[in-house]
Amino acid sequence: MRWTAPGYSSVPKSRLPGWGRAFESREALKAIRAELIDPTIATHNGRLVKTTGDGLLVEFSSVVDAVRCAAEVQAGMAQRNALTPADKRIEFRIGINVGDVVVEDGDIFGDGVNVAARLEALADPGGICLSARVQEDAVGKLDLAFEDMGEQALKNIARPVRAFRIATGAVSAPPKTTALPLPDKQSISVMPFANMSGDPQQDYFADGMVEEIITALSRIRWLFVIARNSSFTYKGQAVDVKQVGRELGVRYVLEGSVRKAGGRVRITAQLIDALSGTHLWADRFDGSLEDVFELQNRVAIGVAGVIEPALEAAEVRRAAERPTSDPTAYDLYLRALPALYSFSKEGIFRALSLLERAIARDPGFAQALGAAANCCMHLDLDGWSGNVERNRRTGIDYGRRALVAAGEDPDVLAIAAVTLAYHGEDIGTMIRVLDRALALNPSYARGWYLSGLLQLWAGDPDDAIERVKRSISLSPRTSVGSQLSYIGLAYLLKQQFSEAEANLLMAIQQRPSNPNAYRWLAACYAHIGRPAEARDAIERIRAAGSEPMASSFAFLRNPEHRQLYLSGLRLAAGEAT
Repeated sequence: MRWTAPGYSSVPKSRLPGWGRAFESREALKAIRAELIDPTIATHNGRLVKTTGDGLLVEFSSVVDAVRCAAEVQAGMAQRNALTPADKRIEFRIGINVGDVVVEDGDIFGDGVNVAARLEALADPGGICLSARVQEDAVGKLDLAFEDMGEQALKNIARPVRAFRIATGAVSAPPKTTALPLPDKQSISVMPFANMSGDPQQDYFADGMVEEIITALSRIRWLFVIARNSSFTYKGQAVDVKQVGRELGVRYVLEGSVRKAGGRVRITAQLIDALSGTHLWADRFDGSLEDVFELQNRVAIGVAGVIEPALEAAEVRRAAERPTSDPTAYDLYLRALPALYSFSKEGIFRALSLLERAIARDPGFAQALGAAANCCMHLDLDGWSGNVERNRRTGIDYGRRALVAAGEDPDVLAIAAVTLAYHGEDIGTMIRVLDRALALNPSYARGWYLSGLLQLWAGDPDDAIERVKRSISLSPRTSVGSQLSYIGLAYLLKQQFSEAEANLLMAIQQRPSNPNAYRWLAACYAHIGRPAEARDAIERIRAAGSEPMASSFAFLRNPEHRQLYLSGLRLAAGEAT
């Protein structure tokens, strides 16, 4: 198996004890590919170039993504092997390198790949070996320890290569976690459903199914539902339900699978008591793709009925409204979500293109309208829109249409409110819209985060910090880079610069390509008299494909806050204040 990013390469190979289990081993490798390796590669924007027996060659666009992906695969394998007899365990070696490659007919060749292959041979089973150039790019950006292996003479490589290994335990040992207390009401986590379609490209459909079920359950006011971003950190892993319950602080766990073939879909689901491990309920749902929303609704009702027999099933049925009658539009919407959540320039433009096609098919598709409005806001906020005024008009149009079509969908209400507030609509009105979304779904982690943004923009950084922290508590395992960046901005506007710096640096560690976190950090450094670090932050903004002053700052309604931020940023960028 090889992983590369314009030269970031790694080559893991499996080590199977004995040769008498060839068929069993092939089946095991296929399962590992489908359940762990392929989804992890996709999550970190990797491209599978080719397979080489029991190895893979994969290409990444970021060295950090390549190392993070390798570490997550090895951690996942360690968890699997902990539950597997020693004579049936499969172990991988991974080598990672950055160097020149030659592209030919979709394949890649050259020293970058060759060195990665030789580094793989130096890795221990279950380990990762990488070149010094990779280590230099990754150190400080990932919570991993690197051990220097010194200069290595590699076969058929003319020059010695300095190598590092990721310290034993940083990869192979599952992370230690603290058990979270159960909330004061019934609580559930919906785990990623297994894609049983035999096509990894269909993962988005299974993920979208889970997201819709989470949304339906979240509208039950007495039910505490863990956010998607936290439950999906277990994707591709063989997990112990009791451990999930402890780590997420939930009483119940819903597991399942989705099989999509032709125009038919089958959902299987089982509800488990995470305290005892007891299976409380299981069922199978079959239907056509035209009935997919009814299937989601039936799963949600089944779960709710087991947790609270007295629940009126009609409440869930009303909540799980059909978002669109056009299956193709819905498919386009599901394909757009991973690109949007990548928060990269290319990803957001791709998401917007898919969403525009969905809206063309169904102009009243509220979820697609809200997501398209969100794309426009991020393009402006990150300085990627190109034509600022046209992007603003488009974002306002999508936001207003989403608000009209939203009904009582808290997600659409929240996204539309934030987008319209960002582009200059009355912020008091938008705060009331978002409060309505939170009344509909008090467990809505993203809603509390977006509510914190509006309070910050309106000039109340203290309330903003509390709301964003509540969002984090509702989604304890999610990546919180965006949340931390806005907490950092709130402290900057409060002129508590040390707290601002700490939160912004943590935000950047989780999302290194976030230009806004660097903008706010540059302003912070400028105000506390650290010009060299301020200039370095400015260069990081430019490296992300943006300019320091590219985005609009009108979203900050308080004139003093806006002046504090702008004066710091201009000083950092070397402009007259």
